[in-house]
Amino acid sequence: MFAGAYKDKVAWLSGHTGFKGAWLAAWLLRLGARVHGFSLPAEEPSLFNQLGLEPRLKHEIGDVRDVEAVEESISHAQPDFVFHLAAQALVRRSYEEPLLTYATNTMGTANVLQALRPLGRPCAAVFVTTDKCYENREADYAYAEEDHLGGYDPYSSSKAAAEIVIGAYRRSFFGKSPARIASARAGNVVGGGDWAPDRIVPDCIRALQRGEAIPVRNPSATRPWQHVLEPLSGYLWLGAMLTQKNDVATAFNFGPEKEANRPVIDLVREVLKTWPGEWVDKSDPHALHEAKLLMLSIAKAKRLLQWKPAWDFEQAIGYTVRWYHNVQMNPAEAANITLMQIEEYERKARSLGIPWAAEN
Repeated sequence: MFAGAYKDKVAWLSGHTGFKGAWLAAWLLRLGARVHGFSLPAEEPSLFNQLGLEPRLKHEIGDVRDVEAVEESISHAQPDFVFHLAAQALVRRSYEEPLLTYATNTMGTANVLQALRPLGRPCAAVFVTTDKCYENREADYAYAEEDHLGGYDPYSSSKAAAEIVIGAYRRSFFGKSPARIASARAGNVVGGGDWAPDRIVPDCIRALQRGEAIPVRNPSATRPWQHVLEPLSGYLWLGAMLTQKNDVATAFNFGPEKEANRPVIDLVREVLKTWPGEWVDKSDPHALHEAKLLMLSIAKAKRLLQWKPAWDFEQAIGYTVRWYHNVQMNPAEAANITLMQIEEYERKARSLGIPWAAEN
């Protein structure tokens, strides 16, 4: 799979102790990569620890805000691939800690780019930002990669700034470099092992585990919901294609098909189909601003990468809730349950003829 690009290759992965980072680390290991992780310590509860990943990879504690530490780590790893996922990823926290958010998301990205400049060897680098990097007009419109960047809140604008930094570094320093630089924009990811505060699926699971009604802040807000394996397959395929084609060294959206753009309440009701319970409307007209409508166009990824989603909305939510339920019943089986879901996703992609899933 993924054109065999990752077998016996070194993948430097920032943010490997986070939710998406842990899923990506597990998948890279399955593909035969040697993973060098660089991240802050895992915060409990932690998918990274649930999956027992530490002894299976190079586990380095570091902060992307520390440029010297980033440079030393990348220089030591001599990576074939870089996946930069480390971020302050919560909108509501960005209101509380705006300077930390900009330092991590914008300057942290610049630090990784700077560390790649002297590498002097072929390297495919995928920088992960967010779907919230666009100037969101909250209209019935799917944002494409050429649309204006912006962001109402510190989180969104810090990621838009990161995209500008990535583009500037690519044009200024990587035109003739053996390293190729791309960015990936995805968001509203669901999947087992996300324990972050102020995210709807973890909020659902915590309430259901306590036997309480699910508190729903923004029932009518619409998002492009996707299982975590969807954008990760895009990152991995983009990385593989960067080793073969220079024209993909650009920005890509990775999102679901249009039918998965659903209001929050649809997601909650889908959760309750698998794990019965109740929900309660906690809308607050005085709450901090969060966008009500957001959609992505994935036409470019379909056209240039032949990438597309494999699971629909119902499958994404179903696999997510079953992960939490099964792991609650058998905590020691978290790694096996995760691997099983990766394998099921690969099989579905293969059955749909998606190129990255083709076996060698």
